[in-house]
Amino acid sequence: MHFKGISLLIVITVIVGGSLVVSAQQDMQNMPGMKMSGMHKRTQRKKRTGRKRQPTTKHQMGNMPGMKMPGMKMPATKTSPTPKPSQQMNMPGMNMPQTSPSPSASPQKMEMNMPGMQMPSASPNPQPSPQKQMQMNMPGMQMPAASPNPQGSPEQKMNMPMAMASPSPGTIGGTKGMEGMPGMESMNAESPLVMSGNEMAVRVGSSQENVMQIGQMGSGTSWQPISTQMYMVDKIMGKWLLMFHYNVIVGMNRQGGPRGVTKLDSANWFMPMAFHKLGKGTIQLRGMFSAEPFTFAPGGSPLLFQTGETYKGQPIIDRQHPHDLFMELSVQYTMALGERATWFTYFGYPGEPALGPVAFMHRGSASENSSATLAHHLQDSTHISFGVFTSGFTYRWFKVEGSIFNGREPDENRYNFDAHKWNSRSVRLSVTPNNNWVIQASYGFLRSPEAQEPNTDIRRTTASIQYNHPFNRGNVAAALVWGRNHLSGGGDNANLNGYTAESTVNFLDKNYLYTRFELVDKNELLRPSDRALLGITQAHPSFRIGAYTVGGVRGIWTTDKVSLGIGSDVTFFSKPSILDRIYGNNPVGWKLFLRIRPAKMKMGSMMHPQGNTNAPNQMPKKP
Repeated sequence: MHFKGISLLIVITVIVGGSLVVSAQQDMQNMPGMKMSGMHKRTQRKKRTGRKRQPTTKHQMGNMPGMKMPGMKMPATKTSPTPKPSQQMNMPGMNMPQTSPSPSASPQKMEMNMPGMQMPSASPNPQPSPQKQMQMNMPGMQMPAASPNPQGSPEQKMNMPMAMASPSPGTIGGTKGMEGMPGMESMNAESPLVMSGNEMAVRVGSSQENVMQIGQMGSGTSWQPISTQMYMVDKIMGKWLLMFHYNVIVGMNRQGGPRGVTKLDSANWFMPMAFHKLGKGTIQLRGMFSAEPFTFAPGGSPLLFQTGETYKGQPIIDRQHPHDLFMELSVQYTMALGERATWFTYFGYPGEPALGPVAFMHRGSASENSSATLAHHLQDSTHISFGVFTSGFTYRWFKVEGSIFNGREPDENRYNFDAHKWNSRSVRLSVTPNNNWVIQASYGFLRSPEAQEPNTDIRRTTASIQYNHPFNRGNVAAALVWGRNHLSGGGDNANLNGYTAESTVNFLDKNYLYTRFELVDKNELLRPSDRALLGITQAHPSFRIGAYTVGGVRGIWTTDKVSLGIGSDVTFFSKPSILDRIYGNNPVGWKLFLRIRPAKMKMGSMMHPQGNTNAPNQMPKKP
């Protein structure tokens, strides 16, 4: 009985123990997301299939608590007593809880995050072990930050194709992040240079929206189309934006007919500029200089039917006078008025008042033409005035400004600073409906502009339309300009008109074709001896002169800073037949020249690694 009792107790113990084991296995299989087969089933499956057991690798997935794998059953793996690389692979829809700290060193860690996965922070690894972390981010993945790894370990990230994230306001390319409103990205937080849409601009003070377009800046305070191509060297130095423009044209100038001559000369100008934030606005410093007093022949560069200013006390005829050594020394301060308007003030000695269009040498439509317009003294001759003060307002595409200035033409001494009363005045209205157009109208009163006729005043009226349009590997620029001088005083009242149509087409990057057609009234062509020869008794007879120029330039050498081109043009003239005895029947002028200037400023040149400025390599695009 005693033996039977012991046997019965052993049987009951075995039965109860087996039930507990079976119950424990069932509880493990019923854990959330866990589907787990018993070891005996796996052993039976192996016996049926006869498959060879695969060795455990470092990329084998473990069965983590709470893991759900759609459409997939994972057999349990044996734990290894030796440290193995840890690996986490989170499948679609998987919620993965924090893992407990591993007491063993983990030399490598791989995380694979699948679509729709949300992965919480992993627990820190307390062991000082170098790790390589590989993250594979799948489309649509949202991955929260992992918990910090106390050990300084290099990480490797493998990013699969996924939707682009919005740009971060952090650092880009080692510089401060881009700041600004839609359509304008800042080079950096301190720089005055910004991108406004597709164009470069200078911010007004600290404003994030109010800017001055670089392409829009003409001579003095005038406007030209915003999309105008700019040829400048540029550099950002701290909080300063520096620019330098120059143009040097050297060549043979041949003017035909009895009054024509042939000369080797050079038209040139050099123009440094600087921008800097000052208080609530931006200050602009600008200079312009010319070596023409040294590179023009005495009395000026040959140009048939051109008039204006004096040489050795006599009016200059059939020549273009040299510009002064100091063409402009000016300062302009612009302050933002809200997000759309500005107020500005400009002082120049010398400088340019608010009268006329952009001076001919700065217009995009005349960028390749080395000759001055015959209508220069009817349209834009006040671009050198020794004493100018201008103030005005802009609102979006609208600008109104007024000036008081010295209206006297520069004297024969090309190296000094003239001093005359500021007794002339002007007003100008400019409209730029879009990036490619500018329309201006202006009126000015010039007190005693000519030294030889101090009692004669001029009331000048001008109007112009300028157009510019970039296209693939080229650009087209055109202008229509009208200017009218009403002469009064000195016993001679007269109206002189000048009409100019010009254009320049750049195509295939290096090729330029340009034209200029003019009709101009001239009343200073004849000297006393000429009037006597022609039997004219009137002191200032007026003649309608036509000039028709066609030319081209070919770029022969260009770097990121300098452009060298060779060009030529020919000009045909029309005139009243009464002037044939002086000018001949069909006088013709032609030029052959070499042109040197900075390379064209390209969109994004400010941020290109080969550009001239210290700026980020890439700018964020508008969202």
